Order: sequence, then C-alpha cells, then structure tokens
Amino acid sequence: MPSEIVRAVDYKALYRKLEQALDGIEGATDRTALLESVLRLLVHDLRDELGFVMGRLYRREGDDYILRCAHGGTTPIPLGRRVPRGYPPHERTLKEGIVVMRRSDGGFDDEFERAIGVDSTFAAVAVGPANSHVLAFTVSGEIHEREILYSLTAVRHVINLKLEERKLSAVIQEARIIQEYLLPASNPSIQGYEVAGRSRPAEVVGGDVYDFFPLRRGGLGLAIADVSGHGLPAALLARDIVTGLRLTAEDGLPVARTVERLNRLIHRSSFSSRFVSLFLVHGTPRGRLTYCNAGHNPPLATRAGALRRLEEGGLVLGPDPTQPYAQGRVRLLPQDKLLLYTDGLVEQRNPLGEEFGLRRLENVLREGIALSAREMVDAVFAEVDRFANRTEVGDDQTVVVLRKSAD
Repeated sequence: MPSEIVRAVDYKALYRKLEQALDGIEGATDRTALLESVLRLLVHDLRDELGFVMGRLYRREGDDYILRCAHGGTTPIPLGRRVPRGYPPHERTLKEGIVVMRRSDGGFDDEFERAIGVDSTFAAVAVGPANSHVLAFTVSGEIHEREILYSLTAVRHVINLKLEERKLSAVIQEARIIQEYLLPASNPSIQGYEVAGRSRPAEVVGGDVYDFFPLRRGGLGLAIADVSGHGLPAALLARDIVTGLRLTAEDGLPVARTVERLNRLIHRSSFSSRFVSLFLVHGTPRGRLTYCNAGHNPPLATRAGALRRLEEGGLVLGPDPTQPYAQGRVRLLPQDKLLLYTDGLVEQRNPLGEEFGLRRLENVLREGIALSAREMVDAVFAEVDRFANRTEVGDDQTVVVLRKSAD
C-alpha cells in the first residue's frame, strides 16, 4: 500500500493566521458565541487552507451534545439535534480529542450523518474545558488524514488558548474592579488634616491598598496595606481588610486591638497562606496620632525638618493568630507631614540595578516641607520615575501623605 502523500502545509503560518483571526473576533459574549464565530471563520475565511466546506458546533448539555449552529453547505441543517449516545465517532472524538472519519470506516452511521448534511469524510475536534464543545467539519477534495489532523491540532490549541485567555481576562477584570472599588474615589476633607494618596500597580491588578475613614468619636482613621501576591486572591483579601477596618472603626476599638482582630480574621480566611503588612493610624483633630505598624515599611513623620520612623507594632498579619500588637504615639504640629508608602517604591531599581531606597525618599520629604499633601504625593512619584529612567516597575507602588493643617 503506497504511503500517504502529504501536501506541504506551512503550519506555522496557519497557526499565526488562526491567532490573528481569533484576535479579531469581537462581540462574543460567552464561550458558545465565541465558538460560533470561530466556526464561521474556519469554514468561510480559512476554507482554502483547511478544506472545510461545512462546519457544525455541538454543545454539551448534561450528558448529551446538542447541535447549536452550522455554517456552509447547501442544505439547511435542523438545529437542536442530539448526537446518539455511544455513537463511535463521537466517543472517539471525546477520547482522542481529534478524529477523521470516512464513510467506509467502522461506526460511520449513514442515516445520522446524512441528516446533518454529511455525505463524505468528516473531521471533528473537542474543545473547551472538559470537552464542553465539539466542532465537526465536512471535508472536501482529496483527503490527506495526516494533514487534517495537523491542522485540527493547531485549531484546537489556538481555540483552547483563546478560551483560557478570555477566562483569565475575566478574572483579572473582576480583580481590577474590586481593587478600584476599594481605593478611595477622592481625597476626603477631614477636620485638622489634608490627605492624599495614589497607588500604581505593577500589573493590571496589585496587592496594595489604602483607605481613609472617619472615627466614631471624631478624627481620622488611615491605613495602608500590602498583600503578598497579585491578582484576584490578593484583591479579595484586600477587600476583607478594608471591610474589617471600616467595621472596627465603628466599634471604636483602640488601634492595637483593631490590628489584633484583623490578624485573626486574615489567619482564618481561605487565603491564609498569604500574609499582609499593615500600618494603621488614628488621629485626633489636634494632631495626636496613635498607630500600629504590623510588619510594614516604617512611615516617616516630619517635625520641623527632622524625620522619625514609626516602627512600633508587631509582625505581619496572618501567620500567627495569637500575636500581640503594641501601639505608638506621635504628635503632628501644623505643616508637619506623615508619609506612608509600600516597599515597591523604595525597591524600585534604575538601569544600573540600584534601588531607590529609603534615603532618597527621606530627601524628597525634607525638600518638600512647603508642599501640600497632593503635591507631596506627586513629588515622590516624579522622583521615583526620574530615578528609574524608564526601568520597568517591579512591584506595586503606593504613597499616602497626611499633612496637619492649621488648628
């Protein structure tokens, strides 16, 4: 028996064309809608490369596969038709992922195939998570099974990659929405203080969060936190932190007790493998601040040009639910500032591999004595960007500035 002659097919070019075509599909709202567009593309736009003259899309519904749409061919196809359970070509498709069947092959059912417009060779490929869909094609012209299998392998890989990409994109979008909801929409007006903050994620979604909230007995609550990791788990844990802070602020708990309660909450959460650094401060309208630093980069407080690092507190939140936390105190006079930041800022590197570092941050703060809170935030980011000189941001960067106004 002579060996099968395979036409020279540029599979890399076919792969690229498939990717480009799938990237151009717009308006598909779910997996089935996307695959309907893919089917139309394969039958109409890539017919010359693939030799498919008709295509059908089946979707799994329970234990059955139902015909959802068809493209090409000359005879209308009745939609809603079920694939017979135990049909050998169907079982092979689900088991092997890809199959090519001729009318002469065992298990080919002429009556069933004719009813859906198939009177010659067909090919099928299972795609989606747990083979949620099957794409089947009527093949025209001289049949080269190896060529069809290679082509369908490329089709299957690109489609599954596209489906996973959309799934991941949806998760990232969800995390981004959660994070945008958590960050303050604007800087609040609070008696005795001027506040401003900005967060810049290294990726679409980051693990930094900050919040301002009024205290039950008056004054200001302010927090900055850095959740280990990125993506949806970090965003969900950050949501729990902000929710917990707002609830405990209503209870009027002391700063250290609030942090201890949050520590237990984070330890019990489904994301307990992660940890959180947190700095929480409560301030009275007259500038008296009580704070707790749970493993966070020490914020910087100014007093007439001198700087003080606020370190009193304890370990990061999460690993040890019994960890006790201490609290410290500091007084801000009019024009004094408190600058809070996350480690992504001081660890930002320049093209030579040097870190921005705490000393440069302290210099920016010293030189900005007369700046407002908003101007101070802008000045810090401007200096970091100048230092980085277009070097990629390595980690999330957040800056919050609290400035004591005149009594």
